[in-house]
Amino acid sequence: MPLPTRRLLLAAALLSPALPALARSGPDSFAPLVKQVLPSVVNIATTETVAQRDPLAMLPPQLQRQFRERQQKRQVMGAGSGFIIDPGGIIVTNNHVVGNADTIVVSLSDGTQLPARLVGADELTDIAVIKVIPSARLPAVSWGDSRALEVGDWVVAAGNPFGLGGSVTAGIVSARGRDLGGAGGVDDFIQIDAPINPGNSGGPLFNADGKVVGMNTAIYSPSGGSVGIGFSIPSEVVSRVVAELRSNGRIERGYLGVGLTDVPNENGVSMAAGITDIVPRGPGARSGLRPGDVIVRVNGQTVESARDAIKAITAVPPGAVAHLVVRRQARETTLDVTLGRRPVIKEGE
Repeated sequence: MPLPTRRLLLAAALLSPALPALARSGPDSFAPLVKQVLPSVVNIATTETVAQRDPLAMLPPQLQRQFRERQQKRQVMGAGSGFIIDPGGIIVTNNHVVGNADTIVVSLSDGTQLPARLVGADELTDIAVIKVIPSARLPAVSWGDSRALEVGDWVVAAGNPFGLGGSVTAGIVSARGRDLGGAGGVDDFIQIDAPINPGNSGGPLFNADGKVVGMNTAIYSPSGGSVGIGFSIPSEVVSRVVAELRSNGRIERGYLGVGLTDVPNENGVSMAAGITDIVPRGPGARSGLRPGDVIVRVNGQTVESARDAIKAITAVPPGAVAHLVVRRQARETTLDVTLGRRPVIKEGE
Protein backbone atom coordinates (compact mmCIF):
# COMPACT_ATOMS: atom_id res chain seq x y z
CA MET A 1 0.00 0.00 0.00
CA PRO A 2 1.50 3.40 -0.96
CA LEU A 3 2.54 5.59 1.93
CA PRO A 4 0.16 8.49 1.18
CA THR A 5 -2.83 6.11 1.30
CA ARG A 6 -1.67 4.62 4.58
CA ARG A 7 -1.44 8.11 6.05
CA LEU A 8 -4.95 8.94 4.86
CA LEU A 9 -6.38 5.79 6.44
CA LEU A 10 -4.54 6.48 9.69
CA ALA A 11 -6.00 9.99 9.85
CA ALA A 12 -9.47 8.61 9.21
CA ALA A 13 -9.05 6.02 11.94
CA LEU A 14 -7.96 8.65 14.42
CA LEU A 15 -10.83 10.95 13.57
CA SER A 16 -13.62 8.41 13.47
CA PRO A 17 -14.15 7.99 17.24
CA ALA A 18 -14.59 11.77 17.66
CA LEU A 19 -17.34 12.13 15.04
CA PRO A 20 -20.30 11.50 17.38
CA ALA A 21 -19.16 14.44 19.52
CA LEU A 22 -19.52 16.68 16.45
CA ALA A 23 -23.08 15.64 15.75
CA ARG A 24 -24.48 18.83 17.31
CA SER A 25 -25.20 21.17 14.40
CA GLY A 26 -26.35 24.72 13.94
CA PRO A 27 -29.97 25.79 13.41
CA ASP A 28 -31.64 25.12 10.07
CA SER A 29 -32.31 28.84 9.79
CA PHE A 30 -31.59 32.03 11.71
CA ALA A 31 -34.74 33.61 10.27
CA PRO A 32 -36.85 33.39 13.48
CA LEU A 33 -34.07 35.02 15.50
CA VAL A 34 -33.53 37.74 12.88
CA LYS A 35 -37.25 38.57 12.72
CA GLN A 36 -37.24 38.92 16.48
CA VAL A 37 -34.23 41.20 16.88
CA LEU A 38 -33.63 43.10 13.64
CA PRO A 39 -36.28 45.80 14.31
CA SER A 40 -34.15 46.86 17.29
CA VAL A 41 -31.02 47.42 15.18
CA VAL A 42 -30.51 50.94 13.80
CA ASN A 43 -28.31 52.67 11.25
CA ILE A 44 -26.47 55.78 12.37
CA ALA A 45 -25.35 58.63 10.10
CA THR A 46 -23.14 61.41 11.41
CA THR A 47 -21.50 64.62 10.29
CA GLU A 48 -18.35 65.96 11.86
CA THR A 49 -16.52 69.20 11.24
CA VAL A 50 -12.78 68.73 11.01
CA ALA A 51 -9.99 71.20 10.42
CA GLN A 52 -8.30 70.93 7.06
CA ARG A 53 -4.57 70.49 6.83
CA ASP A 54 -3.04 73.94 7.14
CA PRO A 55 -1.71 74.96 3.68
CA LEU A 56 -0.37 78.23 5.08
CA ALA A 57 2.12 76.77 7.53
CA MET A 58 5.05 77.28 5.13
CA LEU A 59 4.23 80.93 4.47
CA PRO A 60 5.78 83.85 6.35
CA PRO A 61 3.72 84.92 9.41
CA GLN A 62 2.53 88.15 7.77
CA LEU A 63 1.11 86.27 4.80
CA GLN A 64 -0.44 83.65 7.09
CA ARG A 65 -2.42 86.38 8.83
CA GLN A 66 -3.70 87.72 5.50
CA PHE A 67 -5.01 84.37 4.32
CA ARG A 68 -6.00 82.74 7.63
CA GLU A 69 -9.54 84.12 7.62
CA ARG A 70 -10.21 82.54 4.23
CA GLN A 71 -9.61 79.04 5.51
CA GLN A 72 -12.70 76.91 6.01
CA LYS A 73 -13.29 73.70 7.83
CA ARG A 74 -14.79 70.72 6.06
CA GLN A 75 -17.52 68.32 7.08
CA VAL A 76 -16.99 64.58 7.09
CA MET A 77 -19.87 62.13 6.95
CA GLY A 78 -19.78 58.82 8.79
CA ALA A 79 -21.94 55.74 9.18
CA GLY A 80 -22.27 53.10 11.84
CA SER A 81 -24.72 50.92 13.70
CA GLY A 82 -26.47 50.75 17.04
CA PHE A 83 -29.18 48.92 18.94
CA ILE A 84 -32.16 50.00 21.02
CA ILE A 85 -32.09 48.96 24.68
CA ASP A 86 -35.00 51.08 25.94
CA PRO A 87 -38.38 51.57 24.19
CA GLY A 88 -38.17 55.25 25.10
CA GLY A 89 -35.36 55.76 22.60
CA ILE A 90 -32.06 54.83 24.31
CA ILE A 91 -29.54 53.45 21.81
CA VAL A 92 -26.08 51.96 22.34
CA THR A 93 -23.23 52.33 19.85
CA ASN A 94 -19.46 52.87 19.67
CA ASN A 95 -17.85 56.09 20.81
CA HIS A 96 -15.85 56.21 17.59
CA VAL A 97 -19.13 56.33 15.66
CA VAL A 98 -20.70 59.32 17.45
CA GLY A 99 -18.22 60.72 19.98
CA ASN A 100 -17.07 63.69 17.88
CA ALA A 101 -20.17 64.12 15.74
CA ASP A 102 -21.85 67.48 15.20
CA THR A 103 -25.08 65.84 14.07
CA ILE A 104 -26.41 62.30 14.60
CA VAL A 105 -29.32 60.85 12.62
CA VAL A 106 -30.74 57.42 13.44
CA SER A 107 -32.60 55.36 10.84
CA LEU A 108 -35.01 52.80 12.25
CA SER A 109 -35.76 49.49 10.57
CA ASP A 110 -38.98 50.92 9.05
CA GLY A 111 -37.06 53.79 7.42
CA THR A 112 -38.00 56.44 9.97
CA GLN A 113 -35.19 58.93 10.54
CA LEU A 114 -34.79 60.65 13.89
CA PRO A 115 -32.23 63.16 15.17
CA ALA A 116 -30.29 61.93 18.16
CA ARG A 117 -28.30 63.52 20.97
CA LEU A 118 -25.31 62.16 22.82
CA VAL A 119 -26.17 61.06 26.36
CA GLY A 120 -22.67 60.01 27.32
CA ALA A 121 -19.53 58.38 25.96
CA ASP A 122 -16.48 56.53 27.24
CA GLU A 123 -13.41 56.83 25.05
CA LEU A 124 -11.46 54.16 26.92
CA THR A 125 -13.90 51.31 26.22
CA ASP A 126 -15.28 52.89 23.00
CA ILE A 127 -18.88 52.80 24.23
CA ALA A 128 -21.49 55.54 23.77
CA VAL A 129 -25.18 56.09 24.50
CA ILE A 130 -27.43 58.26 22.35
CA LYS A 131 -31.12 59.11 22.58
CA VAL A 132 -33.91 59.75 20.09
CA ILE A 133 -37.43 60.96 20.78
CA PRO A 134 -39.78 58.51 19.03
CA SER A 135 -43.49 59.01 18.35
CA ALA A 136 -44.23 55.55 19.78
CA ARG A 137 -42.42 52.98 21.89
CA LEU A 138 -39.58 51.29 20.05
CA PRO A 139 -38.70 47.58 19.98
CA ALA A 140 -35.79 46.95 22.36
CA VAL A 141 -33.39 44.06 22.83
CA SER A 142 -32.26 42.47 26.08
CA TRP A 143 -28.79 41.85 27.46
CA GLY A 144 -27.44 38.32 27.46
CA ASP A 145 -24.65 36.90 29.59
CA SER A 146 -21.39 37.14 27.67
CA ARG A 147 -19.64 35.18 30.42
CA ALA A 148 -21.63 32.10 29.38
CA LEU A 149 -20.31 32.20 25.80
CA GLU A 150 -17.97 29.39 24.85
CA VAL A 151 -15.60 29.10 21.95
CA GLY A 152 -17.58 27.40 19.18
CA ASP A 153 -20.98 28.89 20.14
CA TRP A 154 -23.13 30.28 17.33
CA VAL A 155 -23.52 34.07 17.16
CA VAL A 156 -25.28 36.51 14.82
CA ALA A 157 -23.93 39.99 14.05
CA ALA A 158 -26.23 42.76 12.82
CA GLY A 159 -25.55 46.24 11.54
CA ASN A 160 -25.01 48.64 8.67
CA PRO A 161 -21.95 47.45 6.68
CA PHE A 162 -20.66 49.99 4.16
CA GLY A 163 -23.86 52.00 4.72
CA LEU A 164 -25.96 49.38 2.95
CA GLY A 165 -28.61 49.19 5.66
CA GLY A 166 -29.71 46.45 8.04
CA SER A 167 -27.70 43.28 7.43
CA VAL A 168 -26.99 40.12 9.41
CA THR A 169 -24.19 37.57 9.33
CA ALA A 170 -23.65 34.39 11.33
CA GLY A 171 -20.62 32.57 12.67
CA ILE A 172 -19.09 31.22 15.83
CA VAL A 173 -17.10 32.50 18.76
CA SER A 174 -13.47 32.02 17.72
CA ALA A 175 -11.75 33.07 20.96
CA ARG A 176 -12.34 34.83 24.26
CA GLY A 177 -10.44 37.46 26.21
CA ARG A 178 -8.60 39.10 23.33
CA ASP A 179 -6.50 42.10 24.41
CA LEU A 180 -6.01 44.42 21.44
CA GLY A 181 -3.82 46.78 23.42
CA GLY A 182 -5.91 49.87 22.76
CA ALA A 183 -7.89 50.39 25.96
CA GLY A 184 -5.30 50.74 28.66
CA GLY A 185 -5.61 47.12 29.75
CA VAL A 186 -9.37 47.12 30.33
CA ASP A 187 -10.40 45.57 27.01
CA ASP A 188 -11.52 41.94 26.85
CA PHE A 189 -12.81 41.27 23.34
CA ILE A 190 -14.78 38.35 21.97
CA GLN A 191 -13.27 37.20 18.66
CA ILE A 192 -15.83 36.03 16.08
CA ASP A 193 -15.73 34.74 12.53
CA ALA A 194 -19.15 36.16 11.61
CA PRO A 195 -18.26 38.70 8.90
CA ILE A 196 -18.31 42.33 10.05
CA ASN A 197 -17.15 45.26 7.95
CA PRO A 198 -16.79 49.05 8.14
CA GLY A 199 -20.20 50.37 9.18
CA ASN A 200 -20.90 47.43 11.47
CA SER A 201 -19.29 49.31 14.36
CA GLY A 202 -21.73 49.68 17.24
CA GLY A 203 -24.00 46.89 16.04
CA PRO A 204 -25.10 44.06 18.34
CA LEU A 205 -23.82 40.51 18.58
CA PHE A 206 -26.60 38.07 19.44
CA ASN A 207 -26.44 34.62 20.96
CA ALA A 208 -28.70 31.80 19.80
CA ASP A 209 -31.45 33.04 22.14
CA GLY A 210 -31.55 36.49 20.55
CA LYS A 211 -29.89 38.21 23.52
CA VAL A 212 -27.16 40.82 23.07
CA VAL A 213 -23.86 39.30 24.19
CA GLY A 214 -21.55 41.85 22.59
CA MET A 215 -21.11 45.00 20.54
CA ASN A 216 -19.19 44.70 17.27
CA THR A 217 -16.31 47.14 17.31
CA ALA A 218 -13.24 46.20 15.27
CA ILE A 219 -11.86 43.90 12.60
CA TYR A 220 -8.45 42.61 11.67
CA SER A 221 -8.12 43.13 7.94
CA PRO A 222 -5.16 43.70 5.61
CA SER A 223 -7.67 44.60 2.88
CA GLY A 224 -10.16 46.77 4.76
CA GLY A 225 -12.94 44.17 4.42
CA SER A 226 -13.84 41.12 6.45
CA VAL A 227 -11.37 38.24 6.54
CA GLY A 228 -13.26 36.41 9.27
CA ILE A 229 -11.54 38.01 12.28
CA GLY A 230 -13.82 40.42 14.09
CA PHE A 231 -13.98 41.66 17.66
CA SER A 232 -16.91 42.45 19.95
CA ILE A 233 -16.98 44.08 23.38
CA PRO A 234 -18.64 41.62 25.80
CA SER A 235 -22.09 42.56 27.09
CA GLU A 236 -20.71 42.18 30.61
CA VAL A 237 -18.62 45.29 29.92
CA VAL A 238 -21.07 47.16 27.68
CA SER A 239 -24.06 46.86 30.00
CA ARG A 240 -22.08 48.09 33.01
CA VAL A 241 -20.63 51.09 31.16
CA VAL A 242 -23.99 51.94 29.59
CA ALA A 243 -25.71 51.98 32.97
CA GLU A 244 -23.17 54.47 34.33
CA LEU A 245 -23.29 56.63 31.19
CA ARG A 246 -27.06 56.84 31.48
CA SER A 247 -26.73 57.94 35.09
CA ASN A 248 -23.71 60.23 34.95
CA GLY A 249 -22.87 60.85 31.29
CA ARG A 250 -19.26 59.76 31.88
CA ILE A 251 -17.15 57.06 33.52
CA GLU A 252 -14.83 57.84 36.40
CA ARG A 253 -12.12 55.29 37.17
CA GLY A 254 -9.68 54.84 39.98
CA TYR A 255 -6.04 55.77 39.36
CA LEU A 256 -3.02 54.32 41.14
CA GLY A 257 -0.30 56.26 39.32
CA VAL A 258 2.15 53.45 38.67
CA GLY A 259 3.64 51.62 35.72
CA LEU A 260 2.89 47.90 35.63
CA THR A 261 4.32 44.83 33.94
CA ASP A 262 3.60 41.11 34.04
CA VAL A 263 5.65 39.08 36.51
CA PRO A 264 6.20 35.53 35.17
CA ASN A 265 6.90 32.36 37.13
CA GLU A 266 9.70 29.93 36.33
CA ASN A 267 7.66 28.57 33.40
CA GLY A 268 7.19 32.00 31.87
CA VAL A 269 3.49 32.23 32.83
CA SER A 270 2.36 35.55 34.27
CA MET A 271 1.49 35.27 37.95
CA ALA A 272 1.36 38.85 39.29
CA ALA A 273 1.79 42.55 38.40
CA GLY A 274 5.11 44.24 39.04
CA ILE A 275 5.50 47.98 39.58
CA THR A 276 8.08 49.45 37.19
CA ASP A 277 7.79 53.14 38.04
CA ILE A 278 5.83 55.53 40.24
CA VAL A 279 4.18 58.83 39.28
CA PRO A 280 5.66 61.46 41.64
CA ARG A 281 3.13 62.59 44.26
CA GLY A 282 0.54 60.22 42.81
CA PRO A 283 -1.74 57.95 44.87
CA GLY A 284 0.71 55.06 44.74
CA ALA A 285 3.66 57.22 45.78
CA ARG A 286 1.73 58.73 48.70
CA SER A 287 0.77 55.25 49.93
CA GLY A 288 4.36 54.04 50.04
CA LEU A 289 4.48 51.87 46.91
CA ARG A 290 7.93 51.45 45.37
CA PRO A 291 9.35 50.29 42.04
CA GLY A 292 9.98 46.58 42.33
CA ASP A 293 6.91 45.91 44.45
CA VAL A 294 4.69 43.12 43.16
CA ILE A 295 0.90 43.42 43.43
CA VAL A 296 -0.67 40.03 44.18
CA ARG A 297 -4.18 41.05 45.28
CA VAL A 298 -6.49 44.06 44.95
CA ASN A 299 -9.53 44.19 47.26
CA GLY A 300 -9.24 40.45 47.81
CA GLN A 301 -9.08 39.70 44.08
CA THR A 302 -6.08 37.67 42.96
CA VAL A 303 -3.90 39.48 40.43
CA GLU A 304 -2.17 37.31 37.83
CA SER A 305 -1.07 39.98 35.36
CA ALA A 306 -0.72 43.72 34.86
CA ARG A 307 -4.02 43.59 33.01
CA ASP A 308 -5.74 42.05 36.04
CA ALA A 309 -4.37 44.80 38.26
CA ILE A 310 -5.50 47.57 35.92
CA LYS A 311 -9.01 46.12 35.70
CA ALA A 312 -9.29 45.81 39.47
CA ILE A 313 -7.96 49.32 40.10
CA THR A 314 -10.10 51.04 37.47
CA ALA A 315 -13.20 49.32 38.88
CA VAL A 316 -12.77 51.29 42.12
CA PRO A 317 -14.25 54.82 42.13
CA PRO A 318 -11.89 57.79 42.55
CA GLY A 319 -11.54 58.76 46.19
CA ALA A 320 -12.27 55.25 47.42
CA VAL A 321 -9.73 53.07 49.19
CA ALA A 322 -8.20 50.06 47.44
CA HIS A 323 -6.68 47.35 49.64
CA LEU A 324 -3.50 46.08 47.98
CA VAL A 325 -1.49 43.04 49.00
CA VAL A 326 2.06 43.67 47.84
CA ARG A 327 5.07 41.37 47.84
CA ARG A 328 8.26 43.21 48.70
CA GLN A 329 11.56 41.38 49.13
CA ALA A 330 9.78 38.01 49.51
CA ARG A 331 7.45 39.35 52.21
CA GLU A 332 3.80 40.31 51.75
CA THR A 333 2.42 43.54 53.14
CA THR A 334 -0.99 45.22 52.92
CA LEU A 335 -1.33 48.83 51.81
CA ASP A 336 -4.51 50.92 51.76
CA VAL A 337 -4.42 53.35 48.85
CA THR A 338 -6.86 56.22 48.31
CA LEU A 339 -7.17 56.24 44.54
CA GLY A 340 -7.13 59.31 42.35
CA ARG A 341 -9.12 60.00 39.20
CA ARG A 342 -7.77 58.25 36.13
CA PRO A 343 -6.65 60.70 33.43
CA VAL A 344 -8.31 60.38 30.03
CA ILE A 345 -5.66 58.26 28.34
CA LYS A 346 -5.70 55.10 26.31
CA GLU A 347 -2.44 53.49 27.24
CA GLY A 348 -0.86 52.41 30.51
CA GLU A 349 -2.02 52.62 34.10
